Amino acid sequence: MDISNITDIIKTRKSFRTFDGKLISKEHKEMLSSYIKTIDNPYNIPVEFIFLNAEEHGLSSPVIKGEHLYIAAKVPKTEHCEEAFGFSFEKMVLYAWSLGIGTTWIGGTMPREKFEKAVQLKDNELMLCVSPLGYPANKMSVKELAMRAAIKADKRSSEKELFFENNFSSPLNTSDEKVAKALETVRFAPSAVNKQPWRIVKTGNTYNFYEYSTLGGHSAAWDVQKVDMGIALCHFITLTSGELCLSDPHIETPKKHRIYCRCFALNNAYITQS
Repeated sequence: MDISNITDIIKTRKSFRTFDGKLISKEHKEMLSSYIKTIDNPYNIPVEFIFLNAEEHGLSSPVIKGEHLYIAAKVPKTEHCEEAFGFSFEKMVLYAWSLGIGTTWIGGTMPREKFEKAVQLKDNELMLCVSPLGYPANKMSVKELAMRAAIKADKRSSEKELFFENNFSSPLNTSDEKVAKALETVRFAPSAVNKQPWRIVKTGNTYNFYEYSTLGGHSAAWDVQKVDMGIALCHFITLTSGELCLSDPHIETPKKHRIYCRCFALNNAYITQS
C-alpha cells in the first residue's frame, strides 16, 4: 500500500455499520484480494483472509445493515497471535478504506459458530474478528448512531494520558515531526468499545508498548485488547518503519487501580534520531 497519504487514511477511516446495499465492484474486490496476499506482520505469524458471501453462508450481524460481503481471517493459536492478527487485519482495513470500502471490526456481535463454520476453522486456529465490506450509506441507522454515542466513538484520550517518557508519570514531549505523526495515528486507532488500551513509554530510542488491560477476551483462549495492541503497532510501525523487538524494558508499571500487561511487543530503536 502506498503510504504517502496513510495519515489521512487513518484519520478519516471510521467504523461503518450501515451500507448502501450495493455489491462491491469486481475491480475493488480484485484489488483487495490481491493486496491481502501481500500482507505480513512483524511476528511472522500467518494470517489467512477469507471472503464470505453473506447470503450463501447465512451470515449477518444484528448491528450491520445493507451488507452483502464479509471478510474474516484465521490465525494459528500461538504466542502473539492476537497482536499479529490485529496488525494484519488493520492493514486490510486501511487498504479497503483507500478504495472507499467501509469496514467495522466485529468480535462479539455475530453468530460466531456460523462464521467459524464458514471459514472452516480448525482446532489449532482462531478467528478473532470479522468485518463487513461495503460502500457506506449516506446516513447511519438509528442503531448505529446509538452505538457510536454509547462508546463515544469519535473521542480519543489525550496524548498525556497515553504517551510517556522513561516512566508512567512523565508525559512524552517530542519535537520529532515523524514521531509526533506516528503517535497521533496511534491515538486514532480503533479499539474494542473504544477503550484505547495502548500506553507507550519512550526510553532512549525505544518505544515500549504496554497494554492497559480493562476488558476480558471473548473466550479464555484470547485477549481482544491484544488485538487492539496489534492495531496500534500497525499504525506506529507503518509511519516509522520500525522494527519489532520482544524484550522486557523493566519499567515499573502502576499497580494501584490499573492493570498493565506487557504487550510483548516493543518497538526498538526504530530510527536513529538526530
